[in-house]
Amino acid sequence: MWLQRFRFTSVAAARQSLRSFAAASDNNNNNNNVSDHFETVSVDDRHPLKGIRILDLTRIVAGPYCTMVLADLGAEVIKVERPHFGDEARKWGPPFLEHSGDATYFLSSNRNKQSVCIDIKRGRKIMHELIKQSDVLVENYVPGTLDRYDLGYEQVRHVNPKLIYCTISGYGAVGPYAKRPGYDVIASSMGGLLHITGEQEGPPSKVGVAVTDIATGLYAHGAILAALLQRQRTQRGQKIDVNLLSTCCSLLINVASNYLNAGTEAKRWGTAHSSIVPYQSFKTVDGYLTVGAGSDAQFVELCQRLKIEEVPQNDKFKTNRDRVKNRDELVNLLAKILAQNTSKNWMNLFEGASFVVGPVNSIREVFEDEHIQAIGLVKKLPHSRDQSVKVVGPPVVYSEARNDARTAPPMLGEHTDEMLNKLLGYEADKIAELREQGIIQ
Repeated sequence: MWLQRFRFTSVAAARQSLRSFAAASDNNNNNNNVSDHFETVSVDDRHPLKGIRILDLTRIVAGPYCTMVLADLGAEVIKVERPHFGDEARKWGPPFLEHSGDATYFLSSNRNKQSVCIDIKRGRKIMHELIKQSDVLVENYVPGTLDRYDLGYEQVRHVNPKLIYCTISGYGAVGPYAKRPGYDVIASSMGGLLHITGEQEGPPSKVGVAVTDIATGLYAHGAILAALLQRQRTQRGQKIDVNLLSTCCSLLINVASNYLNAGTEAKRWGTAHSSIVPYQSFKTVDGYLTVGAGSDAQFVELCQRLKIEEVPQNDKFKTNRDRVKNRDELVNLLAKILAQNTSKNWMNLFEGASFVVGPVNSIREVFEDEHIQAIGLVKKLPHSRDQSVKVVGPPVVYSEARNDARTAPPMLGEHTDEMLNKLLGYEADKIAELREQGIIQ
């Protein structure tokens, strides 16, 4: 049954070009480029994951982000939450929504889902029935926790042999840290990301968003898709382990390679690049501008536009190797020049340049940017208590498939009755009895 619902075959579909991706925002106003009408898309055959049901037992960021990406692709995601408490991210504010009281933090990773409140300790029979009806289960408890409730992989694989069971944890299922809880900033600390982030002479600094959490969620979503594809051939489910620390180490890319193959210890560079000069942010009259010259030819053009044509002829700056060696002198020269004008004026001067350049935008400036407005990235969704909410829509555009924000993040337990009735056939009196017992909300 689950295999039949999952198809990676082509289906008749309308082409979703960049224009059609942005079509929902044709009548943009000046408020974050959100059109006046609501998104009212329903799942159809153009959604690659139509018919795939995911039981989501995750909270906070990494797991919910993973399941949201899958939901955008058309999967039915049932978010199982603790009665009367729910996902901790609902309380991570301010700011909070005015009427529902949910933190806006929660909105960022939970669209296109249905919330069901079940006490998994006392409602394991309900959970097993839901597992029988699901293709994927995603959880992010400390390894071993769900085993105590008969919800570990070795227990539920007998309930549903075709289940894809994805565990997201701090450090994986084995090793000396396996039982530790996982948090983005701790994994980023232990994984070296904080060590290489920040100003050269300053303390370690974390990235402005939970990038290790997000990357872990993306790894998990890709692994789930691969497991579903493999299930087509094997007719069997499997367990997937994804963890924050391993993800963070994988994000070190060239920094890790430099150490592993050349013994080179990394350091903090601020916005600068260890191997390319110039390639960093510079202060302007009204903000900062990031400029990068990745080749000698690009550096020549940069100097031409800055009216310092003689600089590339200097032996100290002819090649990138020379510029790296004499980094401080060159950066100081460029900094003095770029500090004399506004970011906007520099962007106008650099229009059409071969080298890369862009302003360091505030969040307001991000969503007022003409390109973000043109592609209609921000979506407005109807909300059951707060009229509407705004979300950043999926960044991926398909030519044949659909990938979209359709429904607002759910209220706590909003779909409990509906799911128990539709999927498990529970009648109203049974649902009322479970609620009276505190097993559901």
